[in-house]
Amino acid sequence: MKLPLLVLAMCPWFAAGTPVLSPQAPASATEVVELAPLLEPLRAKHSLPALGGAIVAEGKLVALGACGERELGGGVVVSSNDLWHLGSCTKAMTATLAARLVEQGKIRWDTSVESAFPQWKEKLHADWRATTLEQLLTNRGGAPGSAPRELWIALGSRAGTSQENRTWFVGELLKLEPEAPAGTKFIYSNQGFTIAGAMLEAATGKSWEDLMRSELFGPLGMASAGFGAPGSADAVDQPRGHTKKPVKPGPRADNPAAIGPAGTVHASLADWAKFASAHLEGARGEGKFLKPESWKKLHTAATGQDYAMGWGTAERSWAGGGTLSHSGSNTMWFCTIWLAPEKGEAYLVTTNTGADVAAKACDEAVGALIASRKK
Repeated sequence: MKLPLLVLAMCPWFAAGTPVLSPQAPASATEVVELAPLLEPLRAKHSLPALGGAIVAEGKLVALGACGERELGGGVVVSSNDLWHLGSCTKAMTATLAARLVEQGKIRWDTSVESAFPQWKEKLHADWRATTLEQLLTNRGGAPGSAPRELWIALGSRAGTSQENRTWFVGELLKLEPEAPAGTKFIYSNQGFTIAGAMLEAATGKSWEDLMRSELFGPLGMASAGFGAPGSADAVDQPRGHTKKPVKPGPRADNPAAIGPAGTVHASLADWAKFASAHLEGARGEGKFLKPESWKKLHTAATGQDYAMGWGTAERSWAGGGTLSHSGSNTMWFCTIWLAPEKGEAYLVTTNTGADVAAKACDEAVGALIASRKK
């Protein structure tokens, strides 16, 4: 079986393109615009099972909607409250969790792998010892872009809790030589974020999942957020991811839970929008969820690259300046998010297929959301 991998797409369509579709009137102070009529033509054009979107403006959810089916051909229509797998958009959440723990004094940005795992001092490859939490979260820790095949196969067949398996995977990974010396090269790596997640666990004695619930989902009111493919296998009670056909929730519907810090969160669009709103406010110097210096750390790209901590950074004319963006997929879902701090707006789009067309469809849908806000 070919195991799915998390992927990143930085949505280059916006570099010079013009947003598509005709704009509609922006929401009033109390109205939440229904986006389904705007999204349905794009869903049909690209033959997606379903397509959902949301817009945040000035700290409020101003537009929300979804169209299509939970399972292609099944006849069960999606709703605006359904849950969507967010893939690598989890990375910004793991980094935000790290910032919370740094502020609490539980860990430091410069905490090294060696100091985080003193029990492994003798078996750590020497080139991992000085690698820091910050380097891992900016994809400059030297972690491999692809997991070593033998470790990945073994991980997929292990019993135990996600934390136990994560600890095992990280311990085995750190015995091996990194792909590059820490701090020398950008390597987009799910493994690096998994190591970072294990460092947070070691610093607190709590699982990454429990930390996410207590430090992120709870405080932000993200009641729907959870892990892995949403829904149940015996009922089409949530959207299902798709390859060539629908995939029932279960072991084959997502990557191993052990690499959760790199991308296994699911949530409703409205709850994902709460996370987006917190970062949007932080980028504008208004957020209270973290201290200003923490927001700056999360949103500032490392020297020589355009990637911060779980966010791609770029200047865009339509945004009036800098943007923060990310996309995610476990090959069965696809989502993308753009924050435009100068405009005070965020745009979120998701679909329940990982087909090649999903990235283009989501790019066009974000363009439609941007156009809908033009006055």
